[in-house]
Parts: sequence; C-alpha cells; structure tokens
Amino acid sequence: MTEFWFHHVGVSVADIDAALVWWEEMLGFTLERRYWLEAIPAEIAMIRNGALHVELFQVPDPKRKSPERSVPDDDVQTVGNKHVAFSVADVRATVDRLRAKGADIVWVKDLPNGRAAAFIRDNEGNLIEFVQWPKVADPTARLPE
Repeated sequence: MTEFWFHHVGVSVADIDAALVWWEEMLGFTLERRYWLEAIPAEIAMIRNGALHVELFQVPDPKRKSPERSVPDDDVQTVGNKHVAFSVADVRATVDRLRAKGADIVWVKDLPNGRAAAFIRDNEGNLIEFVQWPKVADPTARLPE
C-alpha cells in the first residue's frame, strides 16, 4: 500500500518579505529556505512550524485576486482551492490570542457538531481557517489499491 502525508500548502503573495514577517509574528512560522526558481519564474520561501510547511511564492507582476476570494462565504462560489486550515483544541482561545496580536478576524462560528471554526486573513487577504478538532494520532493517508 502506498502511504502519503501532508507536506505543504502554497500561497502566492505580492510581497514575500511582508508575508514572512506576518507568518512568523502571527503563527510562529520560520524560514526554512528561500530561493529563486527561474522555471516559474518566482521567488520562493518555504516556512515551517513543527511539521507544518507553507510555501510562499512571489512572482513578478502578480495578478490580484478578486475581492470575494478574501470572504469565506463568497469564495466557496468560485471553483478551486479555498484556504488552508489548521486544527486547534480551542478555536475561541486561539482567536483571542490572534486578535490581541492584531490579526484580521473574518468570523468565528459554531459548527453543528459542537465545535467551532474561525477564519482570519493574512497580510494580503489570503484566508486561513482554524477548526476545533482533535489532534490526529496517525497523519498517514493511503492511496487505494
């Protein structure tokens, strides 16, 4: 059986230096490596917090996303990837900590299963979700035979 596990999510940004500061100050990610990839072309920064990785891309003359891409309830109307989501033990406590640091909180909602979820925006309006969910004991997934 072929196993696989999560490695990273990619986020395009207009200002990679400002994004690096935001991801470190708000969410504790640190720079693992930074390089230029001529094949795209793009400047790339791989950041990490524990086992979580985020790959930041900055291309010359980036195209701005449409405004609804920064609003979770509107963004789901557009086909494609939506956001990155992180699990936490307590959404409301997490939001309180992020709010105290000046994070752009979109909303906090109760879910039907007795849990809660919240969305914030990074410094460029990209959506990040926090969902109240138990820690996964085995992060390995398996491809079907």
